[in-house]
Amino acid sequence: MPMHRPAAAALAAALCLLTAACGASSDDKAKGTAAEAAASKTGYPVTLDNCGRKETFAKAPGRVVVMNGASVAEVSTLLALGLGDRIVANEQTYGMSEVPGRAAAIRKLPTGDVKLNDAYDVPREAMLGLRPDLVLSTTSYGFDQKNGFATRDQLRQVGANSYVSPRGCDQNTAGMTIADSYRLLRDMGRVFNVSDRAEKLIAASEKNIAAVAGKVKAKDRPRVMVLFSNMSMGGNDFSSVVAKGIYNDILARAGGVNAFENASKGSFADLSKEKVAATDVDALVVIAYNDPNPAAYAKKLLKEFPQWPAAKKNAYVTLSDSMYLGPSNDVAVSKVAKMLHPDAF
Repeated sequence: MPMHRPAAAALAAALCLLTAACGASSDDKAKGTAAEAAASKTGYPVTLDNCGRKETFAKAPGRVVVMNGASVAEVSTLLALGLGDRIVANEQTYGMSEVPGRAAAIRKLPTGDVKLNDAYDVPREAMLGLRPDLVLSTTSYGFDQKNGFATRDQLRQVGANSYVSPRGCDQNTAGMTIADSYRLLRDMGRVFNVSDRAEKLIAASEKNIAAVAGKVKAKDRPRVMVLFSNMSMGGNDFSSVVAKGIYNDILARAGGVNAFENASKGSFADLSKEKVAATDVDALVVIAYNDPNPAAYAKKLLKEFPQWPAAKKNAYVTLSDSMYLGPSNDVAVSKVAKMLHPDAF
């Protein structure tokens, strides 16, 4: 039952709050000082500006849900930071990785036994039933009520923070760079109070990329076709060709340039066979998504377009998750550079 204080006491308390005329006791001051010291020691609270929202974390999350979003950036980042034990449901899968053991580690994570919706993601009621304290989504799509998802406000009402990864606020990743991978690492480092781990990973990646870039700096820049193997995203024969995004930043650091960068304003170009045939392609980067044999796809393309310089040199490399937003872009830079400029290594 509620306690009813005398009216005089209540009035005095109100006056103290409004005018700050009442001095705090020595015990109150001591408690305030102790609280400030504890917050300084733990690093909390932490507040992030995320898609125009302020998300404040009073402590490190312990029940994290990673939405699908056709990505592995978020789950890979958590694993790289040693935070896999915080995940209660992960819907991101890839099937392969350039990082030894990562794909197997992702497969072992709990899924929450959720029945996914038509978008292969976690619907609202199932999400709330997981009792998360943090939900990660690749883009704002994952919090759109029209799509049957729990909104960020609904999650906040049940005590859960939410986070949209870099460049995902407007669902346009065409301007994404490697710096966005570092931002994701830093943000999660702050949220979980493991910034030291995040900074070590970033420093190592920057060092590796700088070393590679230094070796290929004076080299000619081959024209590279980047595409996903055996995937269709449009109506033409070649609808999974990369035009813009983090892929181009990786190519630039590796000493190459995207042959189809100007073919679309968005991340992907939907191209006819004739357009592809008329473009000089010096090398292929084939990204595999659950494709057990991306090399076979690369060889098929080289055979289909024998006029390409790439076909004459048999120049291709197959990659998977290191070409995406995530903690392993330095691996992609190294592999692409060694394919484009083998004499530099």
